[in-house]
Amino acid sequence: KEVESVLKDPEKHVIVQVAPSIRTSLGEVFGMENRIVTGKVYAALRRLGFDIVFDTSFAADVSVVEDAYELSKRIKKGERLPLINSCCSSLVFFIEKFYPELMENLSTVKSPQQICGILSKTYYSEITGIDASKIIVVSIMPCISKIYEYKLVENGLFRDVDYVLTTRDLGFMIKKHGIDFPSLPDEVPDSLLGVYSGAGAIFGTTGGVAEATIRTLYYVLTNKEDRKIDFEETRGKNGVRTLKINIENIEIKIAIVNGLKNAKQVLDDIKNKKSEYHFVEIMACPGGCVGGGGQPIIKTVNLEKLTYQRGSGLYKIDKSLKYRKSYENPYVKKLYEKYLDYPMSNKALNLLHTKRGR
Repeated sequence: KEVESVLKDPEKHVIVQVAPSIRTSLGEVFGMENRIVTGKVYAALRRLGFDIVFDTSFAADVSVVEDAYELSKRIKKGERLPLINSCCSSLVFFIEKFYPELMENLSTVKSPQQICGILSKTYYSEITGIDASKIIVVSIMPCISKIYEYKLVENGLFRDVDYVLTTRDLGFMIKKHGIDFPSLPDEVPDSLLGVYSGAGAIFGTTGGVAEATIRTLYYVLTNKEDRKIDFEETRGKNGVRTLKINIENIEIKIAIVNGLKNAKQVLDDIKNKKSEYHFVEIMACPGGCVGGGGQPIIKTVNLEKLTYQRGSGLYKIDKSLKYRKSYENPYVKKLYEKYLDYPMSNKALNLLHTKRGR
């Protein structure tokens, strides 16, 4: 109701962002199971009255670049390893409560949701001349925890994000307004914070964050292009998966944890200084964000099958895109050239990173 009220307010400029996993799950609400409905999601959001449609996958690309540079810095210094991903808000809350001594291992990079929000109220605001106080950012997320994450205020001025709706909430709104979702044309997002790479798309599935980071880390450490793009070892449904990659004679050890119930041993090893990993990806929900608590509930299909279908859809999107590495995204390049200067610059640290560990 609050979002619908804001959409009717002529004084507000309402931006919406869509999480990666929504495009392979929202169709289930409308009998379009196992379908990629990216273009229809954008179309539906415009018909609901949103002024600008951005994509959180773009912010995931930005997150990958910042993460890769932060990881590179820690590897070179041999400090505060392993780096644990911070894009999953449930994981962050879990570590805060049960493993507070590992807070320094968490990446300082904000989640893609928060990154898209803050860039909407700074970068986009400056380019368009729209007063940030008039900008409202709404997130469409597969995750219940994002409803709590968005309330965090670190810049002392405003929230990065103003409202969070789940996939189910959006499905309800579309039905309520009588929009024939399956018949909608495919549309594209607004480009400034809407164009994304394949790496940004796979953020929504277990192993996707690790694979996206690996694709960029090679370039960050060597300033060279790596021809390898697909890292099959990161994919799958096992509770804990590990792999080693060699970059210029540096052996990088990575762990991927699927679901919080499988995280205890990995986190205990880090706590007890027994871990040899450099990077650890932990996604709280089984299958990653595709299995999030805000996703559609299809009682006739078990969750494991649903998460597999949704995750497979994200990898199909990845393979279909021109750019598959986050740092190659031309709009990410433009963001740094025109606004942030370079990864982990003072401006990037102030806008895109939390104060944790700094």
